[in-house]
Amino acid sequence: MTTRNAAPRLTWRDRLNRADVKATPYALVSPYFILFAVFGVFPMAYTLYASLHSWKLGNPNRTFVGLDNYKFLLTEYDRFNWSVVNTLGMFVMATVPQLVVALMVANALNKRLKRPMLWRMLILAPIVTSVVAVGVIFARFWGTEYGMVNGALDLIGIDKIDWQTGRFSSWFAISSMIDWRWMGYNSLIFLAAMQTIPKNLYEAATVDGASPRQQFWKITIPQLKPVLIFTVFVSSVGGMTLFVEPMMFGSGLLNGGADGQFQTTAMVLVDILRTHGNYGISAAAGWLLFAVIGIVAAVNFLVVNRIQGNK
Repeated sequence: MTTRNAAPRLTWRDRLNRADVKATPYALVSPYFILFAVFGVFPMAYTLYASLHSWKLGNPNRTFVGLDNYKFLLTEYDRFNWSVVNTLGMFVMATVPQLVVALMVANALNKRLKRPMLWRMLILAPIVTSVVAVGVIFARFWGTEYGMVNGALDLIGIDKIDWQTGRFSSWFAISSMIDWRWMGYNSLIFLAAMQTIPKNLYEAATVDGASPRQQFWKITIPQLKPVLIFTVFVSSVGGMTLFVEPMMFGSGLLNGGADGQFQTTAMVLVDILRTHGNYGISAAAGWLLFAVIGIVAAVNFLVVNRIQGNK
C-alpha cells in the first residue's frame, strides 16, 4: 500500500501572492480599456441612441423616430449627399498626388545626400505648423483679388479665378493645403520602409545591369506594398474627416461656400446642429460618416488579405 503526500496547505499570504500574479497583467492593461469604454464606447453608443430620436437643442425631451433621421439625410437633405461627394473628391484629389510626391521625395532622401537630417527636419516643418495658420495662409494664397496665384495668372494675361466659387477649383485649392501639410509625414514613413529593404537586392540588380529606374519599380515598389496600403488607409480616414482645412478656406464658415461646393461631411455634421438644432439628425450624420469610413476600412482589409494571399 502506497501513500501519497498531501499538498501543503496554502496560507493567506500564498493565496494573496498567487492572486497578485494572476491579476497584475489585467490591472496593467485595464486603464486603457477603462478609458476606451468611457471616451470611446459610451459616446458611440449614446450617439447611436440620439440618432434614433428627435432631440431639439436646449430641450431635454426627446421623441423616438427610428430611422427617420437617416432617411431625412439621405433623401431630403441634399447638402449631405453633396458633402459626401465633396469629401470623396477632395480625398482623391489630395491623396493621389500626395503619395506620389511623398514616394519620390523618400526615394531622393534614401540616396546619399549631404546633411540628410536637415532635409528630414525641413520636410517635417509643415506638420508642426498650426493647422489654423496653414488654413489662413492658404486662404490668402488662393485669394480672388489679392491672392498670389491670381496675381501670377494676371501677369501672364490669364483672367483671375474665383477659387471658392467653383466646386473643382475649391477642391484643388484645399487639396494643395492638405498635400503641403502631410506630404512630409508620408515621405518619412516611406523612407523608413525603404531603409529596411536588404541592400543585397540592389547589389544583385546592379550586377545584372538593372538601371536605377528598373530597381525602383522592380524592387522598391514591391517591397513597399504593405506600407503603401497603410498610408492609403490612413490618408483615407483623414480624408473622410476633413474639417479644419475647408473651414479655414471658407473664412471660418461651416456652409462650405454659397452652394456648399466644398462643404465636407464633418462640416455638415456640425452645421446641422447649428441650423436645425437637432441632436438626432447631427448624430445620424456622424454614424453615416462612420459607415463610409467603415466601408473604406473594409476595402483596405480585403486588399491586404489578397496581397498577403498572393505572396
